[in-house]
Amino acid sequence: MAAPAMSGSERGQDAQLAELEKRLGYQFRDRKLAREALTHGSINDGARGALRSYDRLEFLGDRVLGLIVAERLLADHADETEGELAPRFNALVNRQACAKAARAAGLGDALVLSASEEASGGRGKEAILGDICESMIAALYLDGGMSAARGFVTTFWGDAFDDVKAAPRDAKTVLQEWAAARKKGLSYKLVDQSGPEHAPRFVIDAQVDGFAPSRGEGNSKRDAQRAAAAAFLKERGIDG
Repeated sequence: MAAPAMSGSERGQDAQLAELEKRLGYQFRDRKLAREALTHGSINDGARGALRSYDRLEFLGDRVLGLIVAERLLADHADETEGELAPRFNALVNRQACAKAARAAGLGDALVLSASEEASGGRGKEAILGDICESMIAALYLDGGMSAARGFVTTFWGDAFDDVKAAPRDAKTVLQEWAAARKKGLSYKLVDQSGPEHAPRFVIDAQVDGFAPSRGEGNSKRDAQRAAAAAFLKERGIDG
């Protein structure tokens, strides 16, 4: 019995995935994993549950990425303490770093999303790019093991591992010292919390007396606070 003919949309998705595999230098044995990793939840608008989105893979990919980065940092900085390694880790494992890697890999080009999300610029949104970077790492891990996932991180994090050799300081520490030196009060306010239990999203404002607040997002309150502190520093040209 002949296989059912693919729709034009399905053929287009297959072509995009083939191009992505070339950029990744990796061919999936199970292409369903890759498709799931690239499917945004908006695709189920009006047809809830029709396709599995990348949320579950993102949950795994976040952990795989953390392990790969932690392992690399331990090897690169064998004489450093946990306290010295932590800011390097935070600089490499965050939404901005993941989105940058996703852009370098061209993951957005292969993303499957609804027409409304497409129209709103979904392919270029940092939050979505950060998410699909983690879901793709999970798909590579499940399909080809740790070596496949590590290959992606090594390739698309590029020089980022070298860039953190200067031991970046934690943004919260920098902002706290800056505010204290000017006798300004510093606080963090939770603005919003959303998302499923396994992948929550926190939105937090960094508030310094006499200044407009700066907003950050993260998968934990701590990460959101760091992002808010980093945004405050960046917006005002404050160096760490």
